[in-house]
Amino acid sequence: MTKALVTGCAGFIGSHLTQRLLNDGVTVIGIDGFVDNYDVAAKLRNLAEIGNRPAFTFHSTMLQAQRWKDWLDGVDVVYHLAALPGVRNSWGKAFTDYVSHNILATQFLLEACAQLPKPPVVVVSSSSSVYGTMQGTFTNENAPLRPVSPYGMTKEAMEQICLVYVKAFGLPVTMLRYFTVYGPRQRPDMAFHLFFRKMLKGEAVSVFGDGQQSRDFTYVTDAVEANLLAAKHAAPGDIFNVGGDREIKLIDVLGIMGGLLNITPQIVYQTGPVGDSQRTCADITLAQTRLGYHPQVSLEDGLRQQLADIRSQGKGS
Repeated sequence: MTKALVTGCAGFIGSHLTQRLLNDGVTVIGIDGFVDNYDVAAKLRNLAEIGNRPAFTFHSTMLQAQRWKDWLDGVDVVYHLAALPGVRNSWGKAFTDYVSHNILATQFLLEACAQLPKPPVVVVSSSSSVYGTMQGTFTNENAPLRPVSPYGMTKEAMEQICLVYVKAFGLPVTMLRYFTVYGPRQRPDMAFHLFFRKMLKGEAVSVFGDGQQSRDFTYVTDAVEANLLAAKHAAPGDIFNVGGDREIKLIDVLGIMGGLLNITPQIVYQTGPVGDSQRTCADITLAQTRLGYHPQVSLEDGLRQQLADIRSQGKGS
């Protein structure tokens, strides 16, 4: 691989992936429309972290602009991370935006790739939200898709449109279902970022529900590695879970965070919002055997690095 296109390159995972590719000697075309679902200043900081590099060309525009001739020229791999994230904001009138950014923009990309004489490999970022609340043991990729939010539904529809293009055109598309990615540059509206900021200020942390909900947390550099492995080893139509080192209850995560700060977190419990899954837990056996994916960063180490990043930004006291 010599040239890659990264959509959503100024975002959380996208900026880390872009940096990794550049460090590996890959020429990168980056696109980001700076959707204002959270503070755009955070995305600008991410771009600053990438820096001005000769091998990096950045386009500040939406995928809906469809400037594919410029964006896809000579590209070997497309990493499609651009999307409108967030479960809780996907209800009501906002759903139209989720359809536009998560489904329609993906279809535009796939259609453009399918028209090329030699289509690039396309690695698409999906979400564990397609599963909804998981039952029983760890969930593998054959589990029923039962999203419990409009956001999760758009991610499921995005996967389906990808499979349609695989079947119709043989387009080399693979999908990665991330399980709650965290780490430096995490979106400021996400739980770990909010929790650390509150704790650093000596304020109480708001927890939706009883804190017994469990998650499988994935450190951002592990998510990046999964993208690179998928580009090399996945077959058209493959779907992989991308998870962390273990499932853990939210209340126990808060205990780890408090330990890093040498405090006992103050917790205020609130009614859980509609659309939140009670449990997500990844069976990553398929990614391990087919891609060679193995999470390298423990939750404790990952939280320590995220805390250091937040402190370096002066976001806490």
